Amino acid sequence: MTLTDLPAGFRDIEQLGYVRRVIHDRLADDRDQQACRYLMRFWWQLGMTYQEVTLDQLRANLGGAELRLVEELIDAVRTSPEAIDDWVDAVEGALPVVQDRGFAQVQTLPGGRARPTP
Repeated sequence: MTLTDLPAGFRDIEQLGYVRRVIHDRLADDRDQQACRYLMRFWWQLGMTYQEVTLDQLRANLGGAELRLVEELIDAVRTSPEAIDDWVDAVEGALPVVQDRGFAQVQTLPGGRARPTP
């Protein structure tokens, strides 16, 4: 299944940025190089209309929990911007910020949240 339709599902570039920060900060752990590589290809795919990664590649390279969250995000993007906000909130509430080698280079908002709490 192609993922080239995903950029059209975001409310705006700001929402895309929130989702990308959650993927980077909470899912992409560089201690698992293969999974991290494909999560970052997916991260890139979210803003591109050409094919960077396929769902089959994600299924072959991500673990169970990561794959489930990515599939939930894909469903949310294809549903509505509000569903995307719900996904961001759920993942931030369930997963800690990954403390890996790349973390020190990333800037997050206070408290490690991708978007400010209203």
